[in-house]
Amino acid sequence: MSGQLFVISGPSGAGKSTIVNALRERIEDLGYSISHTSRKPRGTEKDGIEYHFVSRKTFREMIEKGAFVEWAKVYHDYYGTSVSGLNEQVAAGLDILLDLDAQGAKNIKKHFENSVRIYVLPPSLEILEKRLKQRSTDDESVVNSRMEKASDEIRNCVWHDYIIINDDLGKAIEEAQTIFLSERCRTSRRMPGVKKMFDISFP
Repeated sequence: MSGQLFVISGPSGAGKSTIVNALRERIEDLGYSISHTSRKPRGTEKDGIEYHFVSRKTFREMIEKGAFVEWAKVYHDYYGTSVSGLNEQVAAGLDILLDLDAQGAKNIKKHFENSVRIYVLPPSLEILEKRLKQRSTDDESVVNSRMEKASDEIRNCVWHDYIIINDDLGKAIEEAQTIFLSERCRTSRRMPGVKKMFDISFP
């Protein structure tokens, strides 16, 4: 049985990366696609853990070679998901968790129609700005740029399958985990295993 792609998106500062990291610890048999990016590591981020960090030149060369199933330029940096990484894990039957911006989520849908898209929202724009400033990873000009684009990014929630309002991190993580477990129980995913369990014919 093939695996399922799950895409978590949301404006910068909504908490999607924190939720993704929590899901990786909680959910069994969950693969995680590590994206490539041309931006510099933040804080304690390490190459091969949060991202594959490469130079802009290397990233552009990978684009020319068709190495990405999706890629996007966000603000001043590139982000992309490799074709080979996804295909290998899905073929192995693993569910894959992707942490992408909305543009990347749209591109993934073109290649994997059955992907499940989850959008994480902050409870308000005021709280979003507060979180961005508290991160202390971006200077004021970057924070202002992110806030200018926040309203447009929030509008992207309408074409996602699920919306999580992250006003309480613990609750948001629980909701995301519930979505994963529910999707795994869909009849279409369970039937191959059910047919092997019971020696009867199904309509």
